[in-house]
Amino acid sequence: MQETALSALRARFGEAFSVSGAVREAHARDESRLNFHLPDGVLHARSEQDVVDALALARQHGFPVTPFAAGSSLEGQIVPVHGGLSLDVTGMNAVLGIEPGGFQATVQPGVPYPELNRQARRHGLFWAVDPGAEATLGGMASTNASGTGAVRYGTTRDNILEMRIALMDGRMIRVGSRARKTSAGYDLKHLFIGAEGTLGVITELTVRLWPLPGELLALRCTFPTVREAAECAVLVMGAALNPERLELMDELMIAAVNRHLGRTYPEQPTLWIELAAASPAALQDALEVCRALCLDAGAQDVATATAAEERRALWEARHKAYTAMSAQYPGHAQLSTDACVPLHRLPDVLDFTRQRCLDRGLNTSFVGHVGDGNFHVLFHAPPDDHATWAAIHATYDELMQATLAAGGTCTGEHGVGLHKQKYLAQEHAGTLDVMRDLKKLFDPHGLLNPGKILPDPAG
Repeated sequence: MQETALSALRARFGEAFSVSGAVREAHARDESRLNFHLPDGVLHARSEQDVVDALALARQHGFPVTPFAAGSSLEGQIVPVHGGLSLDVTGMNAVLGIEPGGFQATVQPGVPYPELNRQARRHGLFWAVDPGAEATLGGMASTNASGTGAVRYGTTRDNILEMRIALMDGRMIRVGSRARKTSAGYDLKHLFIGAEGTLGVITELTVRLWPLPGELLALRCTFPTVREAAECAVLVMGAALNPERLELMDELMIAAVNRHLGRTYPEQPTLWIELAAASPAALQDALEVCRALCLDAGAQDVATATAAEERRALWEARHKAYTAMSAQYPGHAQLSTDACVPLHRLPDVLDFTRQRCLDRGLNTSFVGHVGDGNFHVLFHAPPDDHATWAAIHATYDELMQATLAAGGTCTGEHGVGLHKQKYLAQEHAGTLDVMRDLKKLFDPHGLLNPGKILPDPAG
């Protein structure tokens, strides 16, 4: 970034703008740790006007802007690959209002979703999308994040009513509506959700809240194989039980969690199922149906957790699976996949991928939001083990090909960022030119998070 641009940013923002090496390094990578690029400077925005003014300076001086929040993305979305300005919105972290009667809240983009839940809980409400990390609402909207609650409540896309967006040309626009439904005009709201900051910068969101479930319990069901667990997940979803969560962990991930958290779970492929109902009697009926389904599908053990502390411990184990596996292999580099297939194809694609890993001698673990066909494979190896990494990338590519052949998508929740561009080009080959036209319309000079989502047309 030229010195005139840096001087202009210092003049406008003072101490909120930093070129400190430590601050820049903190904004140079995401949770995947696969890419590292320093921004030229970091702006800690405190208001919508800060965002508007930063974009105006970027337009005037021609430097790129990469939005940044919690830094928990996994596909390189927040890595400033062309330098420029890292626009950190974590200081825009106010819950502006909760409307219990409208089942909605209005927040700034830097609000972590657990904080919204802490404030919504006193109204008997909660934000239902739960990716596990301390993600912010703006970041979740930018990647269309998902997580354990999506099987019942949908993804972030399904839970945003309205947003305010700062465009690169200086305009502020409102997209969506605070009403529960609208048929008014083009659906611009969904265009910006999942756009990863490449079309505009989110400055405010109005999100949907849900009533807290009345009665809850969780089941932990073990199976001889991952395929049998996945087949059971299909049966559970077909039984109209509407589980709150339906998750899979394989035996390697269970073993890692046991060591990391001091648990004693059976080290077998496991389904974790959460059920809710309005009354204890209705919950008991659902439990009996679910238990019978799991046993008929080959479950070897079905354990039930009813107390809040028991359920908390169970879901802590699921949410800390990635950390637990990472802790088993200090010094290893990691690659976490994200694929989603139609539910009836899930057992086949999972089975195929596990077999390819076994054929190549790869030590990989599987987890998944299997109730909606979304799963992850965690690959790892020493960074300098080139033969293993070649095998990992070959397997990763075969997984993606199998996913697309099954009618699935290369990313169910992590987004495209830097890492999935090749597969996006395969999945949406017929519409890439339309996507590029939209990018050029909203960002004609390519200054908003350049290098993300869309592959270089030159190859």
